[in-house]
Amino acid sequence: MTDTGSTDANGKSQGSRGKAMLLALGKGFPDQVLPQEKVAASYLQESSCDDPDTRAKLERLCTTTTVRTRYTVMSKELLDKHPELKMEGTPTLTPRLDVCNAAVIDLGAAAARAALHEWGRPAADITHLIYISSSELRLPGGDLHLAARLGLSPNTVRTSLLFLGCSGGAAALRTAKDIAENNPGSRVLVTAAETTVLGFRPPSYDRPYDLVGAALFGDGASAVIIGAGPMAPAENPFLELQFSTQEFLPGTDKVIDGNISEEGINFKLGRDLPEKIESRIEGFCRTLMNQVGIKDFNDVFWAVHPGGPAILNRLEICLQLQPEKLKISRKALMNYGNVSSNTIFYVLEYLRDELKKGTISEDWGLILAFGPGITFEGLLVQGVKKTFTS
Repeated sequence: MTDTGSTDANGKSQGSRGKAMLLALGKGFPDQVLPQEKVAASYLQESSCDDPDTRAKLERLCTTTTVRTRYTVMSKELLDKHPELKMEGTPTLTPRLDVCNAAVIDLGAAAARAALHEWGRPAADITHLIYISSSELRLPGGDLHLAARLGLSPNTVRTSLLFLGCSGGAAALRTAKDIAENNPGSRVLVTAAETTVLGFRPPSYDRPYDLVGAALFGDGASAVIIGAGPMAPAENPFLELQFSTQEFLPGTDKVIDGNISEEGINFKLGRDLPEKIESRIEGFCRTLMNQVGIKDFNDVFWAVHPGGPAILNRLEICLQLQPEKLKISRKALMNYGNVSSNTIFYVLEYLRDELKKGTISEDWGLILAFGPGITFEGLLVQGVKKTFTS
């Protein structure tokens, strides 16, 4: 593991080669918790559907996704206020955006405040903000609303990454790495916030994927703070971002497909998504591992966005990974569902726990996520061993 080094005369660590590091994490969730065993009854009741075949199919999907718990903005109270959301063919984009635009800022602010509290420095020390969401649409964007809510300096440099789907969190890490390493002393607050309200609709035989979404996706927010050296003594980095890359697979732009209409967002995943990812995953991972000459996929630790169990299973088989390699990704999927751009940060929180416990022996690891395109995002990372000395 990399060493954060000794402190200088001013009590600040010189860091490791000026690479960006993860300094703090935070999460934010809606109040409504949805146990997976109640999903079928809740969704069908909310959408006024009493078809027994639909219920049976949804119950099967709720089991195969391996999800146990999710959080959701959608509620009976919300549908009572906006009954049009469960009516097929009704133009509902405006009320959906009203709900989503407010929810993502509430959730994002909660996650950001948690990260700032853990970091231990004032919000005024944040120099850059990266905001990620596929759940809102407005001008000015959520980046400005979030900066104002948190009391960030008007000089905070803001960047928005919108509608990147499940690869958004890893894309933000790549972007934050570039910012931190090219702006000495900067501290980058990354915040992702998502809700499924924009795509909620009653089940339809014409849209079988709606049931997959009902069984798999959740709502929530996450935040991380990233900076490069020098490190203040109070800062506690746990992961160093060594190298990042992005790649898209030509001819796969319809495999993850979403379109905004007057009814919200219509979203679907192709059945061949796991197969498409499998076709390129080995070469993509080798691009990352070749940076440090590692050949065996089991000689690194793994933090993979859990888009669904099928993707994780394909990776495990294709790369001949030991079962424990994807344990934290499966744990995040089980406890939160697929929360789009957020989920990779929930995986990283579990990774930090494992690093602290010393259960990970490998020095190097990979962060992976897959989004529309099909776009691959990847980072080569190294665990940090903090050794501040006087």
